[in-house]
Amino acid sequence: MATLRTIRKRITSVKNTRQITKAMYMVSAAKLRRAQENAENGRPYSQALKSTIADLVSRVEDKDHPLLQPRDQIKNVELLLITSDRGLCGGYNANLIRMAENFIKENTGKYEKIEVSVLGRKAQDYYKRRRRPVRKATTNLLRTVGFSLASQIADELTERYVSGEVDAVFVVYSTFKSALNQKPTIVQLLPFQLEETDDKKAATMVDYIYEPSAKEILAVLLSRQVRTQIYSAMLEAVASELGARMTAMDSATSNASDMIDRLTLQFNRARQAAITKELMEIIGGAEALKG
Repeated sequence: MATLRTIRKRITSVKNTRQITKAMYMVSAAKLRRAQENAENGRPYSQALKSTIADLVSRVEDKDHPLLQPRDQIKNVELLLITSDRGLCGGYNANLIRMAENFIKENTGKYEKIEVSVLGRKAQDYYKRRRRPVRKATTNLLRTVGFSLASQIADELTERYVSGEVDAVFVVYSTFKSALNQKPTIVQLLPFQLEETDDKKAATMVDYIYEPSAKEILAVLLSRQVRTQIYSAMLEAVASELGARMTAMDSATSNASDMIDRLTLQFNRARQAAITKELMEIIGGAEALKG
């Protein structure tokens, strides 16, 4: 049976752990609101940009922009995996890595080569431990998400696609639903996937005069859309990470409290047993002296 000193040390240790998890919960909760607003505010812009591009494509006769042209045969694919730089966020990173691994496993025979780029230290560590090559690893960017950083990543991926180094680009990230729900998502970034326009909407489209030409505007918007998708994915990832960490730390704090209650009960029982034993020894000694 554990001694009183051992139980007391365990109680102190668990209390210290509970203080840490509670503090991390409060920090994540404080940051989550702004991250959630950023992620949600970016969705209408991204959706409107997609609709605008689809509208422009329907008006442009020459649709030979490289970002709109799928390859006749897809051989080389790049997969961008976005995870967090820090842990203690439940199964957030594991779910994303599992989705990326399933994608690679399911398409290994379909494509000749699948290259992986990672954004986040957890994904980098995962592949490093398994000694698997990563084309490019970028870390410590999600703490200060900016459109310029997303543009750099998007421009590099676009350049690789246009130059023919890769035939398609996919992104794996987590879509923020709520603090309790983050959904791992995989989307095709390149070539650009056009939204289907229903016949009624196409028939009632208003004709515009474009300056400069619709083709030039389309080229600019396509590049901006790739950057916007990367930026939106990063914002979603930050909100999802904070939500997952907040939930995990809340659960850890609750478990620590339960453990403290159990250890306190065990400590009281052990102390009562020790007192009872001492009393029995005293009574036994007194009875021996009487005899």
